[in-house]
Parts: sequence; C-alpha cells; structure tokens
Amino acid sequence: MAGLWGLLALFALLAAGLWVGLALIATGLGALALFKSVPPVTVLAFNIWTGLADAGLAPLPLFILMGELLFRGRVAERLFYALGPFTTWVPGRLLHVNVLSCALFAAACGSSAATTATVGRITVRELLDRGYDRRLVLGSLCGAGTLGFLIPPSIVLILYGVLAEVSIVDLFLAGMVPGALLALAFMAYLAVAGRRAPPPTTDRDAGHGPGGLTRGRALLDLLPVAALIAAVLGSLYAGLATPSESAVIGVAGAAVLAALDGSLSRAMLAEALRGAVRTVAMLGLILAGAFFLSRVAAYLGLPQAAAATLAGLDLPPTVLIAALVVLFIGLGMVLDGLSVIVMTLPFTAPLVAAAGFDALWFGVFLVIMVEMAQITPPVGFNLYVVQSLTGEPLSRVAWASLPFFAIMAAMIVVLVLVPALATALPAAL
Repeated sequence: MAGLWGLLALFALLAAGLWVGLALIATGLGALALFKSVPPVTVLAFNIWTGLADAGLAPLPLFILMGELLFRGRVAERLFYALGPFTTWVPGRLLHVNVLSCALFAAACGSSAATTATVGRITVRELLDRGYDRRLVLGSLCGAGTLGFLIPPSIVLILYGVLAEVSIVDLFLAGMVPGALLALAFMAYLAVAGRRAPPPTTDRDAGHGPGGLTRGRALLDLLPVAALIAAVLGSLYAGLATPSESAVIGVAGAAVLAALDGSLSRAMLAEALRGAVRTVAMLGLILAGAFFLSRVAAYLGLPQAAAATLAGLDLPPTVLIAALVVLFIGLGMVLDGLSVIVMTLPFTAPLVAAAGFDALWFGVFLVIMVEMAQITPPVGFNLYVVQSLTGEPLSRVAWASLPFFAIMAAMIVVLVLVPALATALPAAL
C-alpha cells in the first residue's frame, strides 16, 4: 500500500509541474509522515548530506565541465572534416560522420546532450547542404547522440555506480563493447538506408586535390581528440588515476584543445563554468531527492517486499526484463532519463538482483533504456536538441529517430541473450 501511495503521489506532483528533485523529496516526506514514526526532517537532512558527500560523485562536476569546454570549442568541426575522407567510399558516405563524431565526442565528454548539440551544430548544416536525406540526417544525429550515455566516461554510468554502489571503473569497462556495437549497428543501418547518398561534392570531402585533406593529414587532425580520450580513459584503466583524477586530466586536456584551436578565452571559460554549475545544480537536486526517497523506501521495507513478491511469482528472468522494458519506455515518454534512473533504481535493483542478473549488466541495460528515453516523445531531450538546431517539427524529428529506437530495442534483446557483452571485459581486467 505504501509503495502504491508513493507512486501515485509522485506522478501527481510531477503532473502538477513540480521539479523532479522536489517531487521526490515531497513524496518521501509524505510517506514517512503517513507510514513511519521517525522524524522526517532529520532523515531528510542526514541522507541528503551523506548522499551528496559521497566521494564517488566527485568526478561528475569535472566531467560536466570538460563537456562544456569541448561544447564551446571547435572539436566537432575538426572531427567532421577529419572523418570525411574515411567515409566517402562507404555506402551512406558522410552520414557515418554523424555516428563516428558522436562516438568520439562521447568518449571525450560523457554527455548525451552535449554530444548531440556540439556535433549537430556542424554536421546538420554540412550534410543538408550536400544534399543528404533530411530524415537520415536528423535520425542519425538523434540516435548517435545518445551514445554519450553509454560510451565512457558516461555521466549516467557514474550516477548509477554511486546509487547502486557498483565500481565506476568496472561500469566504464562494461559500457565499451555494447557502446561500440550500438555505433556499428547505427552505421550498418545508414549503409543500407543511405546507399544512394550523393557523391563527394568538394575536394575536402573526397580527401584529395586542392583544399582537401589527405587521409594522413586527417589522421593528424584526429590526434588531439584521440589523445584526450587516451589520457582520460587510459590513466583510469591503467590504474594511474582515480575517476576523479582522470576527470581533472580531462578538464585540463579540454582546456588545452580549446587553447590550441583559438576558442579559449575568459568569456568562453566563464560561459563553460556557468553551464557546468547549472547542470550540476540540477543533478544535485535530483540526486538529493533520490537519496532521500531510496532511504525512505528502505525504512518502509519496499525493496524487500518487491523482491519477495517477485520470488513468490516465480517469473522467468526474461519476463521480468520484458516488463522492465515496457516500464522504462512508458516512463521515458513522460520523464527524462536521469529521473527514470533515480526514481526506479531503489525498486528495480532488488528485483533484478533477486532474478540473478549481474549489477554491471543491469547498469548497461538501464543506460540503453535511458538512451531510448532520450528519443521517445514527448519528453525525449535529444529530440528537442535536434529540433532547436533545425527548426523541424518535433513529430518529424521523432519519426526520423524511430529506426534508431528500434536498433536500441534490438540491442536490448542481444544483451539479454549474450550478457557477456557487458560483463566479460570487466571480468577479464
């Protein structure tokens, strides 16, 4: 009864337009007042303080700042022109630059919104001017932009690691293979759907002739971004740096890249800092509510009751996962992905653990579901980012992203059938 009351109250508050973090806190306070004789304010203060003071959250604001610096630099422009010579011979041609640029940028900043906005600023205009199919241009950007959640360093994986008490380094390793496979699946679709893509229209695209980048020169232009990725992830996986220290390396590297391409200035740095503060404040409020509500759920015994109910039903694990897919898709239609995670994790994690699924595997599964939420109308954030870049109606952007939503759904099926895709690399290292 307490769990049902809490869900109804939470959705009522969200429907009324209350911020997610405040809605979570209000739901927890109401549940404690009605069902538990403990001082609500004391529980609220203690759990918010201990939750937000968790050392695992330290890399989060730094990776967000790194993304802000890259967002305001010229990294995306460099990636577009450097990747062009390597894709002109593949069916789909420069459409693949959308996916490759998003994958590389995601590996540098870890944010889906920053990836979509930064890459889209350059690629949408360039691809449409060259005569590429508008539907494929919009859809590939919506879909590939979500890779910022799965390819490490991922902000969502950091949040999941802290909330679920799972190693962030292991989660980063778990996301690498599924992230690469998802990017390859996007490219395979574009190779088929975009096989009639227009031929190169400039020497720069073809990678030869006056004004064009040879492939050797293009590789040199990719080196700064590759070096940043190697410095951040290499120092982490080699055991030379903690997640927080690798984030510091990332911020310093992003600042160096911005200085090298001439975009670093006092005004740009101030804008990046303001953007990072706004994002961290928003996430901090949501996390504060999540920590409090999860503790309230533990006080009321909801996770244990849910796990016991599942055990009593004796459902096959695949049926449970299918039910969670339906749940997360439904929630993704009305909530952003981060809110879905912090709202559901206190209840879904015990269910999944009781069904015998690995916590690392569930983290990757959850992130892919969040990626799907990013392109699910009416709240899919990536849809709004692309709409703001192009001026297209939201319905047209959502329709263009539908094939990529289907590819992610297929990836969920593959992940269920082959869980080692997420667990083998962390186990091996």
